[in-house]
Amino acid sequence: MEKEIKNIIEMRHIVKDFNGFKANNDINLTLRKGEILALLGENGAGKSTLMSILSGLLEPTSGEIYVRGEKVNISGPNVATSLGIGMVHQHFMLAQAFTVLENIILGHETTKGLALDFKTAREKILALSKQYGLAIDPDAKISDITVAQQQRVEILKVLYRGADILIFDEPTAVLTPQEITEFIKIMKNLAKEGKSIILITHKLKEIKESADRVTVIRAGKSIQTVSVADANDEQLAEMMVGHHVNFKLDKAPLNLGKNILEVKDLHVNEDRGTDAVKGLSFNIRGGEILGLAGIDGNGQDELVEAITGLRHVEGGQVVINGQDLTNKPVRQITEAGVGHIPADRQKYGLILQLPLSENIASQTYYKEPYSKHGIMNEQTIREHARELIKKFDVRTTSEQLPASDLSGGNQQKAIISRELDRDADLIIAFQPTRGLDVGAIEYIHSQLLKQRDAGKAVLLVSYELDEILQLSDRIVVLHDGAESGEVKPDQTSETELGLLMTGKNTKKEAAAND
Repeated sequence: MEKEIKNIIEMRHIVKDFNGFKANNDINLTLRKGEILALLGENGAGKSTLMSILSGLLEPTSGEIYVRGEKVNISGPNVATSLGIGMVHQHFMLAQAFTVLENIILGHETTKGLALDFKTAREKILALSKQYGLAIDPDAKISDITVAQQQRVEILKVLYRGADILIFDEPTAVLTPQEITEFIKIMKNLAKEGKSIILITHKLKEIKESADRVTVIRAGKSIQTVSVADANDEQLAEMMVGHHVNFKLDKAPLNLGKNILEVKDLHVNEDRGTDAVKGLSFNIRGGEILGLAGIDGNGQDELVEAITGLRHVEGGQVVINGQDLTNKPVRQITEAGVGHIPADRQKYGLILQLPLSENIASQTYYKEPYSKHGIMNEQTIREHARELIKKFDVRTTSEQLPASDLSGGNQQKAIISRELDRDADLIIAFQPTRGLDVGAIEYIHSQLLKQRDAGKAVLLVSYELDEILQLSDRIVVLHDGAESGEVKPDQTSETELGLLMTGKNTKKEAAAND
């Protein structure tokens, strides 16, 4: 008779009540030794709350947690660490001015006499690096290494503290396709070595490639746990959102209009004064979606800020609808027909303290019917907000709720509702589906295609290559602030895009070798 697999984690009937709202409502979850368990759910389903409980950041209202068969009370992060539980957060918690070694030992330093024992720490880090295939230079500064290498540092941090239960929160959000493949290998290697892993992700493809089982959570309840081998993408998506999700986008044939956006030999500096965008030129016509692909930090932020008036242009031109709007005020650019879905929704997209209704009206509040003679019409603003909340399925109890009270995904949907409602000629969509579940992604993608089919120009800036390949009519790839290639989605692959994103122009190299 086969020996029963012992669960290393059991979360039984977990409830977390926030003043009457149950973020977790009788959730059950089990994690087996040496497995990768994917945790899947809509925005606001309760995944982060559940993992915050397991990692000691929150305490449950009721329910029980067992670690290695023993009932435990995880009253804080230090207790979680002592139980061998470590979490690698989506946004890395590293000191940029410190070395890899200094970041890993920070808070867990050992001494030899009165001095820090760097020698022993270095030996331990190098041994862990070798054991788990996490090659890294202990003496490199965090500011000098890649995002993928920084992620390795975060993994080494939890391993250095003795974790054998690892929680990864959206770990591939800023990685290239090649880096994602490498990360999945690392994760599988960790599991092979006996580590147990919980993977929080929205990406069904990565679940299929890496996980053994998947637990689906919907509206604060655990719906089902299934073997990944026994479920397809459509079944998982339907379990997650409660209805059928259409993964195939129906794109109408191109019907190109006039140039809406022309970027000519653009030069833009980053905050420290060095070049971020270096002589970039491209155009977008009405009726098309131009995808801008590239690794985070290669000039995308500065480019979008320059087009929208948020950053000074050092050289070149931004022409919108035939008008030279280089370095013009934000409102003038907006009124020229530009809608902007920013990458940082909290910094540029919303005023968190204000009600949702006022945020939705923030681009139009000074116009009729929302105001007259400088006096705002609150009733009209609220009615309009309720219409958009319903149309874009923004999950909120009231349009008067402060924007800060919404989940990240619903904050994003509120911004998108505002920008698409304005009938702009140019839509700049920067990471438009960041942090959204598959149901919301399906809806946002269909809305962007509607804009294209209505003759609008769409600039899609995304780090999700699936999104770029699905939606774009043309793709420009950025590397180090300059164009490294332009391709058609049906004539390229994720591999080629990944190479272009690292600065390799495959077509130019092939031509040079002929």
